[in-house]
Amino acid sequence: MMTMPIYDMMMLPDITFYFKRDIFEKMGYEEVSAGEDILFIMLKSDKEQESLSEDDFYPVGISGKIEAVDEEGNYRIHTGDRVDFSDFEIDGRSIQASASIRPDIEDLTAEEEKKIYDRIQRMLLNYVRNFQWGALARNYFLHWKSVGEILCAVSGYLGIPWEDKYQILETDSKKERCELIEHVLRECIEINKISEEAETAQKESNEQLYREAAIKKQIDILQKQLDAMHPENVSDVRRFELKLSESGMGEEARREADKVLNRMKQEGKDSHEYGALYDYLDFVTTLAWKMDDPAPVDLDEAEKILDEDHYGLKKVKERIVQQLAVMALNKKQSGSVLLFVGAPGTGKTSIGQSIARALHREYVRISLGGIRDEAEIRGHRRTYIGAMPGRIMQGMERAGVMNPVMVLDEVDKLSRDYAGDPSSALLEVLDPEQNNTFTDHYMNVPYDLSNVLFVCTANTVDTIPEPLLNRMEVIQFPGYTPVEKFQIARRHLLPKAMNAMGIKAQMLKVTDGAIRRMISGYTAESGVRGLKKQLDTLCRYAAVKLVKGEQKSITVSEKRLPQFLGRNEIYHERVMEQKEPGVVTGLAWTAAGGEILFVETSLSKGTGQVTITGQLGDVMKESAEIALSLVKHLYPGEAQKLEKSDLHIHVPSGAVPKDGPSAGITLTTALASLLTGKPVDPYLAMTGEISLTGRVMPIGGLPEKLMAAQRAGVKRVLIPKENVEDLEDVAEEVKSSLEIIPVQRAHEVLQYCLLTPEKKKA
Repeated sequence: MMTMPIYDMMMLPDITFYFKRDIFEKMGYEEVSAGEDILFIMLKSDKEQESLSEDDFYPVGISGKIEAVDEEGNYRIHTGDRVDFSDFEIDGRSIQASASIRPDIEDLTAEEEKKIYDRIQRMLLNYVRNFQWGALARNYFLHWKSVGEILCAVSGYLGIPWEDKYQILETDSKKERCELIEHVLRECIEINKISEEAETAQKESNEQLYREAAIKKQIDILQKQLDAMHPENVSDVRRFELKLSESGMGEEARREADKVLNRMKQEGKDSHEYGALYDYLDFVTTLAWKMDDPAPVDLDEAEKILDEDHYGLKKVKERIVQQLAVMALNKKQSGSVLLFVGAPGTGKTSIGQSIARALHREYVRISLGGIRDEAEIRGHRRTYIGAMPGRIMQGMERAGVMNPVMVLDEVDKLSRDYAGDPSSALLEVLDPEQNNTFTDHYMNVPYDLSNVLFVCTANTVDTIPEPLLNRMEVIQFPGYTPVEKFQIARRHLLPKAMNAMGIKAQMLKVTDGAIRRMISGYTAESGVRGLKKQLDTLCRYAAVKLVKGEQKSITVSEKRLPQFLGRNEIYHERVMEQKEPGVVTGLAWTAAGGEILFVETSLSKGTGQVTITGQLGDVMKESAEIALSLVKHLYPGEAQKLEKSDLHIHVPSGAVPKDGPSAGITLTTALASLLTGKPVDPYLAMTGEISLTGRVMPIGGLPEKLMAAQRAGVKRVLIPKENVEDLEDVAEEVKSSLEIIPVQRAHEVLQYCLLTPEKKKA
């Protein structure tokens, strides 16, 4: 007797099946003829025959007999009794097992089976009538004769689980078997109904979406044609839809913009919020959201542009070229945020324009002077009336690109009050680790500022908060020497002034002597802003004469300069020719550059009181007290005069406030000169702070101070030894005209100025 394993096939007693020849051949049965008996054993899972074991079979199967073989080699098999299997022997493709008939429990009458049969038939007929092939299936249903035949015929189509099929086969009670068949069929039909309903609903939904997409696409095509024909009639909503689709926004920014646009549609033009919604969409669609490929950095071209636009500033230009070189190597924005520090008119802001031109980028300047409100940097939240984006994002809107050169002017003039600290808001803007997701409160979405080249300017670093200063690299802009000012005036300022006034080159000639007198007599600054104003004034005066026809061409000489600029020449302090004890020349730094100042001291009959005048700040007053204590220590004999005399210390120009840590050695020398009665050479000037132990400490602003000394006619200058390295920033023409003497101790200072003070005995 043949034994055949089958998987996932519903087989019940007294059912006719048809098998193909190749199924038997796979089992190794080459010769199969009608009348042979077969045992069908049920596999638990679909496995290759060579890997089968006894555990892979269910214990209940079914017997069958081959009734006939047709011309094509197909076998008609009729099933018989259910059987129990045991003692499996598997040898390759050969399977042997002991089998015994498993009798049915006859507990179902023919009438009861007929009722179950009728219910199942009606159920199936109702199920298939909604299908196109329902009429064909109906004919098959009417030819089935038993419940088991129905189940075996439809089990493959309804997807009945194999576990349920086997459970039906192993059930001994005919009644339970028929009830189980009815239950399984009902369950599978309901599952299929739900699945088909879901599939139909999904199909209808997809068809609806496809239809909507097609309609929208058609509307969009027609709308574009209509907009092209009548651009003046395009609605605000439509215009913003087009802008948003072309903007290249990120996902988060697009969601926010779409939300505002939908609200704008709902509100309508008559809404009081329409204007605010319009302004927001207009702003975000104007911003650049896509990064264009930057132009390659050409260092030779950059150096040429910097030299064309600015005379001097050698070290500043070198540092800028270094920054550009780093950017060229990294192929992206990198390097420190540059902070240009110097007096007004030294070219800090204009050099930012040159950097932009050298990089072929857009240039944006933002003035931060006087800003008190943090919202000026981060923007206002849109819940406020009159809300606006911050100045940073306004600058990005003006630039129209994601990688402009942005100059943040006057960082040192930021203020703070109850509205917040704007300098703290700048921390995120200037930090390359954070500014790639800078979020302006007005926009409420992150924006990438990492491609912006930030350049900051300031007159001094004293008022810049330490956390903000740490994010920047300070580059000092020294004041211009008279020679540099002359070249700047001749090459840049005068041609620009003449062009602005409409004066041609043959109409006005300014001699070199006139320019030099203008520099020395009509300006008092480290930069050239005042010089530019004087040249503008000269050109305006000349323009009047030319328009009136008084002269066809004008030559401005040194002698004629007062006719154009007036006789109100600026007074510069000059060294005093007369030697006088107690008077010493000092050097000071101001926002407009360097100046010399005189420290004057005098004794009068009194009780030892000390008076300090000249609008000195707290630092200079403390320096005066330290200097007095040090001189008393160095000159104990002469210091006895102070017990019966009043001491007066004065710094002239009493209307001008003065402060700073650089007058210590000047005050010390003045007091020592007064007590010893020995005058100090008026052509000797000095700068440096003094400690109570007599150590000379470093100061700032050395280039400006030395230029002031040169202008005033000073020949020798004492500076702190720790400031010697700062001489690299001083122009050669200034250093060559001065004898610069580094000092470390008060003894050295006094040795150059007076006789060596008596030394205390140990």
